[in-house]
Amino acid sequence: MKALIASGGRGTRLRPITHTRNKHLIPIANKPILHYAIEAVVEGGIREIAIVVNADSTEVQQAIGNGDRWGVSITYIPQEVPGGLAQVVALSEQFMGKEKFIFFLGDNLVVGGVRRFIEEFERSDCNAFLTLSRVKDPERFGVPELKGGRIIRIEEKPKNPKSTYAVAGIYLYDHHIFEAVKAIQPSARGELEISDAHQYLIDAGKRIGYAEITGWWKDTGKPTDLLEANRLILDNATPSIEGDVDARSTIAGKVVIQRGARIINSVVRGPAIIGEGCVIEDAFIGPFTSIGNETTIRGSEVEYSIILRECRILNVRIRLEGSILGNDVEVVEGTGKPHVHRFMIGDQSRVEVV
Repeated sequence: MKALIASGGRGTRLRPITHTRNKHLIPIANKPILHYAIEAVVEGGIREIAIVVNADSTEVQQAIGNGDRWGVSITYIPQEVPGGLAQVVALSEQFMGKEKFIFFLGDNLVVGGVRRFIEEFERSDCNAFLTLSRVKDPERFGVPELKGGRIIRIEEKPKNPKSTYAVAGIYLYDHHIFEAVKAIQPSARGELEISDAHQYLIDAGKRIGYAEITGWWKDTGKPTDLLEANRLILDNATPSIEGDVDARSTIAGKVVIQRGARIINSVVRGPAIIGEGCVIEDAFIGPFTSIGNETTIRGSEVEYSIILRECRILNVRIRLEGSILGNDVEVVEGTGKPHVHRFMIGDQSRVEVV
């Protein structure tokens, strides 16, 4: 069995962060989102992986490499123009051949891994096997209509969902999926929808199985999703202190302090992770916060936030909360008179001032 991971697209809902990086490489708990997908399929016993990437960039290839660090082989498949998830599947036909495979959206996170889904699919006589998750906003996803323990219909982003389930971004297929993705037509938004391919299989009488994700599953397509995923990952972290914590500091709860980090006269209340080479001085780091490598936070408070590498947060009198800062961002107290807010902000940024 092989694996297909999607890492293309432009991440428009996560701008401005994605103006300068692929959304699948945004760190959650200081580890790129894409790593979680790779680790999940490797833990499931997969050794051959194809990753679909944007044809005009080598960012993912450079960040991930050939798979040696996970003991697997990774092949990259270029996608010239984003055209929907069914197009991603179609691009992998030559790589997959007649083998069964798992298709994992690279910006999705799931607790507990995918081994049980792989094993259940392998035991079944299904042509496709879908994972379902109960969600509050099914209209954002492909939604299954269930009857008698069977999926009888799947609709993409319906205005009136037939269930509270979403088809999660983890799918398992045999070779019949390639017949389906070739047979469907682009939707109104110009993409080949994976939900239409699933519906084709249903209409063609193919066997579609499913299992519910009983833990949590997260599609990290929006900033609020990133923060929630960060919270969920940190909540399952194993505490570890490799950096230096002085006697005036307090560490409470699940806290990871990586090597070279220095905590000086500060409070770090977990779950939280402080990256390599960070300096946290006269500061408060609250629960569910990730601080990227080589970041300095001095005289400031940060909680429920994702701070990427090489940032500087200095003497900010109001607590930063629910925030995402990209690499090399400065948030500092202004000097001089009058006391004013002064910004230099790129396209599609969001700033809330109190």
